[in-house]
Amino acid sequence: MMKLKWMCVAGLVVFWAAAAWAERVAVEVDLANVRSGPGTQYKLLWKLEKYHPIEVLQKSGEWYYFKDFEGDKGWIYRKLVNGDSSVIVNKNKCNVRSGPGTDHDIVFTVERGVPFKVLERKGEWLQIRHADGDKGWIHQMLVW
Repeated sequence: MMKLKWMCVAGLVVFWAAAAWAERVAVEVDLANVRSGPGTQYKLLWKLEKYHPIEVLQKSGEWYYFKDFEGDKGWIYRKLVNGDSSVIVNKNKCNVRSGPGTDHDIVFTVERGVPFKVLERKGEWLQIRHADGDKGWIHQMLVW
């Protein structure tokens, strides 16, 4: 019985290690194609905009198999992404503020699915910049 418990514990450790390995990258071009397989001969599924964060699940040559904040999966050419820190809004109508806290003015409101590059972190707040140049601060609970 003790051996079975240790085997279960070891299995959980392997599972958590694999989950912790998942590399997070961001799209670095204005628009990147997402394909159904690792190559340009595969079907184009959709496009991702600049700073869109993805989690790499598998690598095949020059291609990454990934999932996004909605759990959608696809393949992207590795030269279209980089290791920059980025986030995507996962709630509707989120306030982006002039500083790190609710006591700062709202500079704009953003919808779910909008990606941003992370410039700085202060506690639970992130300073972010959109590809169009808009900047501000957002609470980390509003993003993935």
